[in-house]
Formats: sequence, C-alpha cells, structure tokens
Amino acid sequence: MSNTKYILASYADPDHMMAGIDALQKSNIKIYDAFTPMPIHGIEDKLGVKRSRLPIVAFLFGITGTICAFSLMYYTLVYDWPMNIGGKPAFAFPDFIPIMFELTVLFASYGMGFTFFYRTHLFPGRAPRVMDFRATDDRFVLAVDAAENTDHEKIDSLFKETGAVEVKYNDRKYVSYE
Repeated sequence: MSNTKYILASYADPDHMMAGIDALQKSNIKIYDAFTPMPIHGIEDKLGVKRSRLPIVAFLFGITGTICAFSLMYYTLVYDWPMNIGGKPAFAFPDFIPIMFELTVLFASYGMGFTFFYRTHLFPGRAPRVMDFRATDDRFVLAVDAAENTDHEKIDSLFKETGAVEVKYNDRKYVSYE
C-alpha cells in the first residue's frame, strides 16, 4: 500500500480550478479541500461546505455579555448598595441599557476572536499548517484524499485535462514551516 495521503493539483487560474472541481465531481471523486490565496465566490456551494455556525456562537457570547452586565448592575445598584438619588427608583432599566449594549458587543467581539483562533488552530506563536506553500501566495490548490479514491491515474489525468500546472502526491497531512 502506498504512503500517499493526498493528491494535490496546483492551478494558476481560479477558473481552471473551478473546472477541475466540476470534472472531479462528474467522475464521483470526493474532494478533500481547496486552498486559495483569495476568496472565490461560490466555491463553498460547489464543494458542499455547510453553513457556518459562528453566528450562533456570536449570539451566545452576546447574550452572555448582556446577562453579565445586567446581573452586575442589578446586584450592585439594587441588592448590595441601593441609593436614593433624587427620589429615583434603584432599578431604573433605561439607565442599564447603554452598559448592557456595550458589554454585549465586547463579549461578542472577544468571544468571536477567541473562537476564530481556536477553530482555525491559528494561535499566536504557532506555526501555520499548510498543504502547499504556494496556496497562500499565487496558486489555487485542490486536494483529493488518496486513500478514499484509489484510481490515481484517472485523478491525475482529470487534473491535467482541466489545466493543472502541477500534480504532486503528498505523504503528509500538512507541511510545517519549521
């Protein structure tokens, strides 16, 4: 059995890569992932990538900020140290709204930043993992799992027919900068 884990095709043009995706899907070959140096609109739909759940996470972080702000203000101004200021009630909800909004935005923004770093494994100080170094510069790379798709000659010919500049067989999941 071969040690090849991925078959990588490098394209110089995004249109050729999209044609490569179409050709592989017509031949019922499952694509592992696509790596591009810039966003390509519509590629998620072609690859069948599910919609992100990050908006739900942002909402949860925001609600956490709102609840924390309300709880802290209620505890300090109503329960722990109620003050009579000009005959106003201790619990004046309109006064709480600006601070609750600010903490909602603060928690959501910091939470999304931490979630992004956690989900993409891009923690500060960590070397990024990439399949092909040129995918971050000027190449469009398609990766096909070699273990799932055993007809390597067919995949190689499909890549070359659709305009791949280079086809290589990778024996590692990621290449590290180190």
